Formats: sequence, structure tokens, C-alpha cells
Amino acid sequence: MWALLGWLGLTFGVAFGSAIVPLISIEVFVIGLVAHQPHISWWGIGLAVAVGQVLGKMFYFLAARGDWHLPAWLRRKEKPEKPPTAWRARWKARLEWVRERCHRHPHWMFGTHAVSSVVGLPPFMFTTVLAGLAGMSSWLFITTGMIGRFARFSVLAAAPGLMAGWLVH
Repeated sequence: MWALLGWLGLTFGVAFGSAIVPLISIEVFVIGLVAHQPHISWWGIGLAVAVGQVLGKMFYFLAARGDWHLPAWLRRKEKPEKPPTAWRARWKARLEWVRERCHRHPHWMFGTHAVSSVVGLPPFMFTTVLAGLAGMSSWLFITTGMIGRFARFSVLAAAPGLMAGWLVH
């Protein structure tokens, strides 16, 4: 029993870490865990990963929404404004266009975030930040993220051979 809780706690920790540092692959960890510890239930792994991933992404979501401010050492230092270039003006215009579209059509952000949480395309990190910029409610962000991440990682834990074939090819 304690060993099971230890593995699920480790799974939560790795999922939380992979949500903050995207270089950590939670998919590889889950496949390795299931191969090494096949007695752990797929739904327990799915739940541990979903909770860890969504809690970790909350930092990005809240920072993008403006509810949480980064510590001074993580903030960009104020630099003198560079003269506008055509490229920079186009980039700002596109970003503003996306932000305005998200505010005008909040159901698009819901759908995009829900699909991303299950499939991973567009990347979950991207839709997390975009959901914050669009002003998505915390409740909706947590709900769609938890359901989608639970579905994704429960399937991965239940069928690692099938998923491993998809990830390799």
C-alpha cells in the first residue's frame, strides 16, 4: 500500500515538474512506470498525472491572466523602446488579433484548450497561456484540463504498447 502511494506521489511530482519545465517528458515516465510497475492501476496514474499537470500549468495560466506576478528576478528588465520595425509591428498586430478573437469568441478557447489537453495539439503549454490571455475562468480551465489530461494519461497507462507505437512513428 505504501509503495503504491509512493509511486503515485512520484508520478504526481514528475507530472507537476513536467508542467513547469516542458523538457521533462511525462509520457515517457508513464510508459516506463507501467512497464516497471504493471500492478498500478491505470486510473490512479491518470489521476495523479492530471492533478500534477493542471496544478503546474496554473502558474502559467494565472501569470498570463495577470492574477499572479512573477518574482523580480524572473521579470524582464525594462529596456529602452527599440525603434519599431516592420517585423515587430506585424508580430504585435498578430498577437493583438489573436487576443481580440479569443475575447470575442470564448467558446473557441474552450474547444481549443479541451482538444489540446487530450491530443496535445496545439501544445498544451501554448493553450494554457492563451487561455490566461483570453481571460478564461479558472473553473473552466481546471475542469477541461483535468478531464482532458485524465483521459490522455489514463489511455496511455492502460495501453502503453499501443501508445508507444504511436509515439515512435
